[in-house]
Amino acid sequence: MAQADHLSDALKKLKLASADSATDSVESCLDCLLKALAHNNADASEKVQEMGVLPLLPTLLAPQSSCTPKVANIIAEVAKNEFMRSPCVEAGLIPPLVQLLHSKDQEVLLQTGRALGNICYDSHEGRSAVDQAGGAQIVAGHIKSLSQNTDPDNGKLLTVFCGMLMNYSNENDSLQAQLINMGVIPTLVKLLGLHSDNTALTEMCLIAFGNLAELESSKEQFASTNIAEELVRLFRKQAEHEKKEMIFEVLAPLAENDVIKLQLVEAGLVECLLDVVTHTVDGERDEDVAQLKTASDLMVLLLLGDESMQKLFEAGKGSVFERVLSWVPSHNHQLQLAGALAIANFARNDGNCIHMVESGIVQKLLELLDRHVEEGNVTVQHAALSALRNLAIPVVNKAKMLSAGVSDTVLKFLPSEMPPVQFKLLGTLRMLIDTQADAADQLGTNAKLVERLVEWCEAKDHAGVMGESNRLLSALIRHSKSKDVVKTVIQGAGVKHLVVMATSEHMIMQNEALVALGLIAGLDLVEAEKDFVGAGLVQVLHKLLSDERTAPEIKYNSMILICAVMGSEPLHKEVQGLAFIDVVSKLRSHENKTVSHQASLTEQRLTAQS
Repeated sequence: MAQADHLSDALKKLKLASADSATDSVESCLDCLLKALAHNNADASEKVQEMGVLPLLPTLLAPQSSCTPKVANIIAEVAKNEFMRSPCVEAGLIPPLVQLLHSKDQEVLLQTGRALGNICYDSHEGRSAVDQAGGAQIVAGHIKSLSQNTDPDNGKLLTVFCGMLMNYSNENDSLQAQLINMGVIPTLVKLLGLHSDNTALTEMCLIAFGNLAELESSKEQFASTNIAEELVRLFRKQAEHEKKEMIFEVLAPLAENDVIKLQLVEAGLVECLLDVVTHTVDGERDEDVAQLKTASDLMVLLLLGDESMQKLFEAGKGSVFERVLSWVPSHNHQLQLAGALAIANFARNDGNCIHMVESGIVQKLLELLDRHVEEGNVTVQHAALSALRNLAIPVVNKAKMLSAGVSDTVLKFLPSEMPPVQFKLLGTLRMLIDTQADAADQLGTNAKLVERLVEWCEAKDHAGVMGESNRLLSALIRHSKSKDVVKTVIQGAGVKHLVVMATSEHMIMQNEALVALGLIAGLDLVEAEKDFVGAGLVQVLHKLLSDERTAPEIKYNSMILICAVMGSEPLHKEVQGLAFIDVVSKLRSHENKTVSHQASLTEQRLTAQS
């Protein structure tokens, strides 16, 4: 009880003394208050608030007064409590505190920096008031001029100032943008280089970088500094997990920028990441698992940049490339995933793809997929299929991959209920059979596959899966040109989906559908007749030919298809019923020569059979 009474007396005295500006008694009251705050901050702060002491403090913050640092210290202490921050602003403390930033006295600057930083912590009112008083500009100026000086006292002041700017701008885009425009990024990067032995300051810089790096506008500024080298140098020095994590949190948003990706690769980040992987891959602790994930994810992110990826590929002879490949057969799911994603990223141009298939990567990916068929890890399945899909793009790779058994392994995932896996499975098969007639024939006569494709053609909730199923169905027919495949598709009820696909908003899909329908009509019109009628094929073609927005090649293929279905009695009747002659004769004057020529031929065919 005595402590509290003592404090009340001191605060009463303080009110009287501040009115007379009797310095000695003010000084002892302040000491008493600081003691009380050290003993129980929250209680003492409430008392300060109840007794209306805050409004007295601005007058005590006179630049030349000897008690100024103590007053600033008291404000810093009470502002540690959330409930005191708005009252500090309302009591008018911000303008006099900001004025004190012009002081030459180190202790005054230190306590003022603390006070402003604490008032800004998570407080909208605090930040606004400091913003209006122009406090951030002055602090940024101090940091710039102090950054060259490495004496320890100075380090403490820099740490407080960096912390103040961080509290000022944390999670506030417009204030972060303001700091970026003031040019604090280059200053902080320099600071990090010069003061890398000062742990507290280094951490402040890292947290500030983490905050600022979230803003797109910061990336250009970061790219013009040597942040990449500084961070990699700092990373190499760290032994503790927490410190490494802090650096990772800055690296991840920065590495989204392609210029910085390349700088990080050139600064040697990749070797650091590979070391982390080596040291954590067999670790059981949570922090090992977390570091392994962060390091391997970051590795994959670096490979998303074209230049950084090509630099690390080194024509397929790069040690990094070799190391990342060794992740695929690993027993660790996270590394398997990163390895497969890395291959998918390396496989972004034909040269890399051809080299990788020659080097036997396909076998490793197939073995990986085999390990994940039953109860498999969906993200690993998805990543491995993505890699295979990209590798299958160059024509020379298709036959090699087919004879390695890729399609058989991929088909093991047909039962999957996961749309991302379904989507990649379809894309991989479609890439593989492009121009490969035998494979298209073999897959196209696989009734199980066709049945599943027809099912997926109705997956309204998953547009991607729906589109890819339609495209694969069409591709099986277009690349095999086989009557058996057409029969399988008709029996599996796939025709109606191809008719719907002809009305797609994507021209490439419309075209693929029309070519496949033309082959169906040419190879087995008798069997397909009922489905063509049921799906309203003739009406669809009429619409495509009448619509001015239809692309020339779609018009051309639609007319070819009209001619192809004329051999069927019921379809012929439908064509006559819709006055196709009028639409087609208009197209004789089409600006595209191929279209106008086909229109003449089609008109002759229609007239001859009417």
